Amino acid sequence: MAGHVGVDDYALTRVPAEARYSWWTVAVQRFGQVSALSQFLLGSTLGFGMGFWEAFLAFTLGAVILEIVSIGVGIIGSREGLQTSMLTRWTGFGQGGSAVVGVAIGISLIGWFGIQSGVSAEGLVSLIGVLPVWVWSLLFGLAVTFIVLWGFASMKWVAYLTVPAFLVLVAWSIGSELLAHDFGALVASAPAGPSLSLLEGTTLVAGGFIVGAVITPDMTRFNRSAADVVKQTVIGFTLGEYLIGMSGVLLAHAIRSDDIITIVTSSVGWVGTLVIILGTLKINDWNLYSSGLGVVNFVGTVFGKHVNRAVVTLVLGVVGSVLAAGGILDSFIGFLTVLGVAFPPIAGIMVAEYFVVKTWRPELERSRAAGTVPETAPTWVPATLVIWVGAALIGHFVSWGLPSINSLVAAFVLYVVAGKLGLVRGVGVSRTVDSFDPEDQKESV
Repeated sequence: MAGHVGVDDYALTRVPAEARYSWWTVAVQRFGQVSALSQFLLGSTLGFGMGFWEAFLAFTLGAVILEIVSIGVGIIGSREGLQTSMLTRWTGFGQGGSAVVGVAIGISLIGWFGIQSGVSAEGLVSLIGVLPVWVWSLLFGLAVTFIVLWGFASMKWVAYLTVPAFLVLVAWSIGSELLAHDFGALVASAPAGPSLSLLEGTTLVAGGFIVGAVITPDMTRFNRSAADVVKQTVIGFTLGEYLIGMSGVLLAHAIRSDDIITIVTSSVGWVGTLVIILGTLKINDWNLYSSGLGVVNFVGTVFGKHVNRAVVTLVLGVVGSVLAAGGILDSFIGFLTVLGVAFPPIAGIMVAEYFVVKTWRPELERSRAAGTVPETAPTWVPATLVIWVGAALIGHFVSWGLPSINSLVAAFVLYVVAGKLGLVRGVGVSRTVDSFDPEDQKESV
């Protein structure tokens, strides 16, 4: 029955070689994430408070940070073919810890899914009208939900359509504004708003997509090699940060304001509104997709039962759409931002365990050769939980440096030290749930 809803998309198993994609197919989706509307807003924020070259440096440093994180965990995902929260069972967190990771991902991303649906709804009201915002929120959320039911296969076509369209419309909407100004003068002009330091700018860039970087395995498990992960990450982030982000910087310098949404929608009318809708659509499907994967892992871990990813996606999509229609998610933005502090240490711990400490790496390698997942996982890894909380607190309270990087580096170093001291040990052993029909992974009726 579950197979008739959509596809499970290898939610709790390895993605087999025959189901992997070319690096370009995955790269289009990665670029679609990084070149979202939020990147425009980020660029305008930096442009309002920084000169052109200072903003360029902030984007460069932020992109390098995000690329390092994405490549580190992305290679793990590609090599093992497992989604992020499932992978954490054998990369330091154990069965119980992976459930916490899964539910954190699920809550965080379904929240952002609802918020982004609300943003698109406002654009649809401006573009079409007829229906109130809450109805458009519901319809947009349900439309994205339908796309995500069929997993990566359908999402790739959405990316193929929306990414080029988004780029063309962006060029059209901002080009008309920028062509009215001298490019050299814009580059040389001083920012119109309160000054932002390089540290603040870099923090905004790195922190703005750190959750997306941490859950990179959800995407790279469909890659064929580590080299593919590196290529798509470098190209996706470089184009996304510079092409979209720096366009936002120039636009902020041109209009002497950071309110570029008003300019984008009013300068070319319906074109600008479509920019908002397309820019939201091509990241919102991944918000829902990764949220579903996290919840599937949570249910499998806590209740010992495999639930179909498509069914979970349908439920989450409806819930997120209804919450967006009710307009109550806006009050949770602060909570979601705080929750984001907990994500960087996850990547630090995963990379430290997989590449340095290697406590459970042999189990992953043995099962990979057989095309399965390890039959058991540690139930809890107490040292990891302590390190995770401690690193998150460091990121939250230490004022020097970049918060997200402080917490990530602290988690990596503390885990390596704990591993060398023999403190990284599992408590209890849990069997891995694998009781489902493998055909559900690929059949979509």
